[in-house]
Amino acid sequence: MKSSDSSGGWTVIQRRIDGSIDFSRDWDSYKSGFGFLSQEFWLGNERLSYLTNQKKYQLVIEMTSSHGSLIRVSYDNFRISDEFSNFKLFSLGNFSGRTDVITLCPYNMVYRNCSNSCQRTCGAPEVCQDGVCNEAEACVCSDGYFMKGSDCVPQEQCGCYESEGQTVIPEGGSYVNPGCTRKGVCTNGQITWDEEYACHPKDCHEIYEDGSVDNDIYRIKPTGWTGEAFEVYCNMSDGGGWTVFQRRVDGTEDFYLGWDSYKEGFGELDHEFWLGNDKLSILTNQKRYEIRIDMVDRDGAPYYAKFDYFRINDESDKYRLSQLGTYSGTADSLSNPDGYALRYHLNYQFSTKDSDNDADGSNCAVTYHGAWWYNACYYSNLNGNYHASRGSYSSPYWYYLPGSDYNIKYSEMKIRPFPQVV
Repeated sequence: MKSSDSSGGWTVIQRRIDGSIDFSRDWDSYKSGFGFLSQEFWLGNERLSYLTNQKKYQLVIEMTSSHGSLIRVSYDNFRISDEFSNFKLFSLGNFSGRTDVITLCPYNMVYRNCSNSCQRTCGAPEVCQDGVCNEAEACVCSDGYFMKGSDCVPQEQCGCYESEGQTVIPEGGSYVNPGCTRKGVCTNGQITWDEEYACHPKDCHEIYEDGSVDNDIYRIKPTGWTGEAFEVYCNMSDGGGWTVFQRRVDGTEDFYLGWDSYKEGFGELDHEFWLGNDKLSILTNQKRYEIRIDMVDRDGAPYYAKFDYFRINDESDKYRLSQLGTYSGTADSLSNPDGYALRYHLNYQFSTKDSDNDADGSNCAVTYHGAWWYNACYYSNLNGNYHASRGSYSSPYWYYLPGSDYNIKYSEMKIRPFPQVV
């Protein structure tokens, strides 16, 4: 309590904190007072009576709930009588000023009559200074709690604050430092650092953007790839940054293989190979990719087909060819300019000799000695039998090729992020 015309000088008459003092006491104890003034106590009714009869006093009662909310009430004329009247509560008065209301602080917040208006937040836990008082009264986060939106949460629910990058890592999330030399994982509010971490580009386009212009084998780690970084062949022609996923040159590599081989990939990256459907799916689902297919027919004439969108789904959908954009190139005849040789396979799943997912009554992969996104069965079959006889339907094939569409001598399939319009 305090004198009604003063601006400070509260005389505390009661405090309860932790239950360390027994308040179930007799008349004499409450008359004389008990407890420890620095902890829990009752000042004493006799003293309180003398105090409140000197002049007009204001009474403020502050109570904190078990979850941190503060109830604060104030009365402008508090007085009790003497022992002759059994210390009767003689006067209470009315609410006054900013203390006319009960202040209920939200969960995990406490009331302060002199607070810092700068609240520590999960996103900026080190911005505010301790001991700064620039706001008269407010509900603030309890010690060890931080603002997250409109709520106060324990520090561990904020995630982990990384001071170098001045960023907050969500619980279970990770952070790679700007130099790309270490990776931190946030667990229970603490960052565990992998000091041997090294970044990898996500595709050949990022390698090209970093200044590498040579056709060569590089290591990449696409977004979402949970294994180790893997090697790819990067073709830096036609604007650079192409990630190659198929090449046929001379028939040294057997392409008549089963599902697992096409899933994992096979061959030699600097010669004939299939990169692997798992890798291709992850790559084409990072962002929008275009595809370019270069071919040389059996007579040595070069052609190419380009589509501005290419994507395949994951193994749960049998690596379905789910997107194929607008066609451009030289690999179709004037009467069929839409890239129909590949478009015929749009929305069909991948099939191999041991996994028949086509729309035909037979297994197209077996019939035509290959593996592809067969429909019923194909208008293109670039993984067909390289050594098939001249004009064979099971040979590497691209329908509508202006030259010889059977027995394609060379093919290279590659992808690159489609240019984004800013």
